[in-house]
Amino acid sequence: MTSGLENDEEKNANKGTMWDMERKLDQPMDEEAGKLKNMYREKKFSSWLVIRLAYQSLGVVYGDLGTSPLYVFYNTFPHGVDDPEDVIGALSLIIYSLTLVPLLKYVFIVLRANDNGQGGTLALYSLLCRHANIKTIPNQHRTDEDLTTYSRTTIHERSFAAKTQRWLEGNFMKHALLILVLVGTCMVIGDGILTPAISGLFSVSTIFLFHLFVLFLETQAFCFIYPMKFSDVVLSAAGGIRVNKPEIDNRVIVIIAVIILVGLFSVQHYGTDRVGWLFAPIVLVWLLLIGGIGIYNIRRFGGGVLRAFSPLYMYRYIRNGKKESWLSLGGILLSITGTEALFADLANYPVSSVQLAFTLLVFPCLLLAYSGQAAYLVNNLHHSQDVFYRSIPDKIYWPVFIIATIAAIVASQATITATFSIIKQALAHGCFPRVKVVHTSKKFLGQIYIPDINWMLMVLCIAVTAGFKNQSQIGNAYGTAVVLVMLVTTLLMILVMILVWHCHWILVIAFTGSSLLVECTYFSAVLFKVDQGGWAPLAIAGVFLVIMYVWHYGTLKRYEFELHSKVSMAWILGLGPSLGLVRVPGIGLVYTELASGVPHIFSHFITNLPAIHSVVVFVCVKYLPVYTVPEDERFLVKRIGPKNFHIFRCVARYGYKDLHKKDDSFEKKLFHNLFMFVRLESMMEDCSDSEYSICEQQNEQSINNGNTNSVRKGDLTISSVDSIVPARSPHVTFQSSSPSNEVDEYEFLTNSREAGVVHILGNTVVIASRDSRFYKKIAVDYIYAFLRKICRENSVIFNIPHESLLNVGQVFYV
Repeated sequence: MTSGLENDEEKNANKGTMWDMERKLDQPMDEEAGKLKNMYREKKFSSWLVIRLAYQSLGVVYGDLGTSPLYVFYNTFPHGVDDPEDVIGALSLIIYSLTLVPLLKYVFIVLRANDNGQGGTLALYSLLCRHANIKTIPNQHRTDEDLTTYSRTTIHERSFAAKTQRWLEGNFMKHALLILVLVGTCMVIGDGILTPAISGLFSVSTIFLFHLFVLFLETQAFCFIYPMKFSDVVLSAAGGIRVNKPEIDNRVIVIIAVIILVGLFSVQHYGTDRVGWLFAPIVLVWLLLIGGIGIYNIRRFGGGVLRAFSPLYMYRYIRNGKKESWLSLGGILLSITGTEALFADLANYPVSSVQLAFTLLVFPCLLLAYSGQAAYLVNNLHHSQDVFYRSIPDKIYWPVFIIATIAAIVASQATITATFSIIKQALAHGCFPRVKVVHTSKKFLGQIYIPDINWMLMVLCIAVTAGFKNQSQIGNAYGTAVVLVMLVTTLLMILVMILVWHCHWILVIAFTGSSLLVECTYFSAVLFKVDQGGWAPLAIAGVFLVIMYVWHYGTLKRYEFELHSKVSMAWILGLGPSLGLVRVPGIGLVYTELASGVPHIFSHFITNLPAIHSVVVFVCVKYLPVYTVPEDERFLVKRIGPKNFHIFRCVARYGYKDLHKKDDSFEKKLFHNLFMFVRLESMMEDCSDSEYSICEQQNEQSINNGNTNSVRKGDLTISSVDSIVPARSPHVTFQSSSPSNEVDEYEFLTNSREAGVVHILGNTVVIASRDSRFYKKIAVDYIYAFLRKICRENSVIFNIPHESLLNVGQVFYV
């Protein structure tokens, strides 16, 4: 086992190590070096490009938020409305909810907290991980901070931010913050499941196709009864169409809805890039239509509803209605649904484009749409259940109906895409089982498709749409998911304002007070509807939370096992250049989760087999809390031990949006960087002959002086966390070969590669100890074991040929 000196080396290693030499040699040497660093931190766009991307963002970002007028007033007044003043009060609440939450909080504040253009709860968590040591898996190295994408701000030791940082770095707070982030993530997943059911895709398209189905079966014309009360068997009340076929069994409608949902999820593999330009004009026309209809109804029924811009009517609405008005807040909350998807889908477009689209088009059109519906409803109080369709002028009813159907499909696309994005981020943080991730666009890195999650969402969405009896229950469930995501975002934003932005405490309190006042008010309202559908997102989120946390727990324990059981370099050096074994031609790639030290799997391997390859490379693939790692900064290569040992370490670093693509061979890139390292090292050597002498006295002196540079090769320091020797290590002395007998190492590596490459993967089985509590045994022995069994193997992710794969099994008890 390693000593304290070896564990502390990572903190105290100086800038003269070979690790730093490789990092510096990889950096650009011309005037473009500064531009490379700014390319990821400051993305500047021309005015025309901002406008073009703002237009395209309509089809991806604002579909969900833009289709909310389809169902808000129904869910606010599901049993009808008697007093016109209640309509004015509800409209006032809608107006100020849209102003305070999507406009002020998200568009102008939260969007600025993006992580290099990425949004969502896990993006905020990654941003915080770079400013505080809160990552539960401590696999970061000091060189990671020199990445062009690793942006962070300096925190003064005596500031309030420093105190907050130390508070967060406590072991309890680390895990509490992780659970908070996972709760928000799971609620977004629930949002992606509920959106296709609530957005109108089910309610409008099902009814429309239902009539086509009846027409096809009966081969006769049918009519729509516009004013009559709709039958309870229809699983929606958002559509304004009334049918004269109430005797048709509800199961027929469910079957048609299932067909629609299967079709929607079946086209997800095409990605948002190909359909972005198709969706954008649809949402644009939709927004202009609902805005124009709003103006028409305000002119037709009078502008008295504009009194709702006075906050006084909000107070009167709550005061007069008391508990009933308070419970109706769950329906008003649906007017801001899609805001969380707005932040999660930020990866596709710059902040300026999203802000421009919302402030100049989406926000005004939504205000006009709700105001127009309220104007109609004030004069037709008995039409509260289908006010949207009834307020449409007769001449344009069918065009609006068709556009509404298509826009609802677009709304579902936005949340499904956001779900794919956060699952990919969870994978990088070790919080989700390994699943297949597919790039759907060569232009945009953030556009991905996850087949397993796609079909899982489809099954759950079908279960929700078929299981609930009316849209009001789906609305209750949807509102619960949305408000919880917003609460999590608010809590994370408080930490961002303190640690990252260093805001004045007055601004922090103002943001916290205003946000929590609105969101806690809505949350208290949806709590009363948990038994009326609100339990659905809680149950879905609970299942995903168990999966994500158990997987993270197992991943953490595996890492801790490797960290505490890693082998001392003194033991490796004591074996000699041949490691006490037969060195056979070839290269052995030993995969490990450790970025420093010799993994236990290596000692387990050589103590059970009599031979090892002539070249050994410890490969560590790790994810950093950054959006992406540039290709020329991805690999870090260094030597372990003396030169004639032919042992190297290669660390491959990825961001949470980077993918392992099969068309770019991981093995090919690894060897390219390894050979480049050997060439650069030989170029920087001051002398060809050297003597390594590591003894106990030198190490003791190094410890006493607090100096880690105990081993030197000429003027070039080679000691690091891997080559340092513990204080009580045995005396090891050996002389390198003379230059005349030494074979060129580059040629040696080439010959070894031609002899064959073997990928050695560790298969650590985590088992709960006998004295563990029953819930720990269930989590580890059943849930985690099942997830390990069904998730993708590392060999598939790295595209390792089966004939070159060697698994080394280990058992670890927790």
